[in-house]
Amino acid sequence: MSKLKVGIIGGTGMVGQRFISLLENHPWFEVVSIAASANSAGKTYEQAAGSRWKLSAPMPDSVKNIVVRDATAHVKEICAEVDFVFCAVDMKKDEIKKLEEEYAKNETPVVSNNSAHRWTPDVPMLIPEINSEHVKVIDSQRKRLGTKNGFIAVKPNCSIQSYVPALAPLLKFGIKNVVACTYQAISGAGKNFSDWPEMLDNVIPYIGGEEEKSEQEPLKIWGSVQNGEIVKAASPLITTQCIRVPVTDGHLAAVFISFENKPSKEEILKLWENYSGEPQSLQLPSAPKQFIKYFEEDNRPQTKLDRDIENGMGITAGRLREDHLYDYKFVCLSHNTIRGAAGGAVLMAEYLKAKGYIQAK
Repeated sequence: MSKLKVGIIGGTGMVGQRFISLLENHPWFEVVSIAASANSAGKTYEQAAGSRWKLSAPMPDSVKNIVVRDATAHVKEICAEVDFVFCAVDMKKDEIKKLEEEYAKNETPVVSNNSAHRWTPDVPMLIPEINSEHVKVIDSQRKRLGTKNGFIAVKPNCSIQSYVPALAPLLKFGIKNVVACTYQAISGAGKNFSDWPEMLDNVIPYIGGEEEKSEQEPLKIWGSVQNGEIVKAASPLITTQCIRVPVTDGHLAAVFISFENKPSKEEILKLWENYSGEPQSLQLPSAPKQFIKYFEEDNRPQTKLDRDIENGMGITAGRLREDHLYDYKFVCLSHNTIRGAAGGAVLMAEYLKAKGYIQAK
C-alpha cells in the first residue's frame, strides 16, 4: 500500500513537532509538506525549527530538508501535493477558521488540533473510541462547503482527554454531576522549562479559557447528530478547575461523580477494563490495545511513570473509591501532547481513512 501524502500546517510549534515525530515511519502516512508562518517560509525545516526543537527524540532526518512554505500564502501549492493536512497553527481564532476552510475548499481534508472549529455544528470533534458515529456529519459539512473531498475534523481540548474516556462508559448509569480538577503540564502551553523558568517550583491556578472548554466540550462529544448538525447533550452538569503544574508532559485529573443509578465499584472497574471502540476493532496503527488501564496501587497513576503507557495513547486511572459528598471519586491521566493533541489527531486521521473519508487524490 502506498502511503498517503501529508502536510503539517503549523509544523514548527510544539504540537507540529509532535506530529512530525509521531509520523516518522508511520505505516499509512508520509510527511511531504510543512507550512508555518511567513518568518519560517523559504527555510529548510531544520533551519526553521532546529534551534526550537523541544522534543527529547531527535528531529527525523526525513523532514530536515523539506522547505517550509507560508501556511496562508501557499494554500493551493500545498493542497496540490498532499492528500490531507494536519493543522496546529498559532493564529487568532477567526484567522484559523478562515484558513482551515480554505484548505478544505481546495479539496483537502483538514484534521485539526486547533479549537477554532470545535463548535461549528457540522464539524465533528472526535475521540474515536467514544463518538466515532459523529463522522457522518461530514456529508452535511461538504454540502455547506461545496466540496467533494474537503472537510474539517477536529480533536477536543487536551484537558478533557484524561477524564472523559473514564466517564464515557458510565453514562448508562445516568451521570448527574461531575467535578474535575486538572493538573496540567507546561507542554500544554507549548513550552518547556528552558523557556518557562517561572514554572520551576511553582503552580499557577489559572489557564485562560481552559475551564470553559473542559465543562462544555464533553457535551458535544456525548451529543448526537440531528439534521446534519451535532446537538450537544443536555447533561451531565460539569464544573472544573484547571491548574498549571511544573510537569513536562501529562495532564492528571481528580474527578468526583454522582449518578442517577449508582453502580458498584466492581461494575465500574469491569467497564473500564473492557471499554474499547472502533479504533481497537479496526486495529488502527495508533490505537491503544487497552484504552483504559486501572491501577490498584494507591499511589498510581503517576504522571512521570504512566503518561507514556500504550505509546502515550492510553488512559490510566486509579484510586476509585466512594465519597461522602458524591458517589465516587478517582484520578486519571493522559499524555497531553500525544493522546491529547497530535497522537489523538493521528488516530482520528487513521479512522477517517479507514472509513473512506480520507483517500489518495
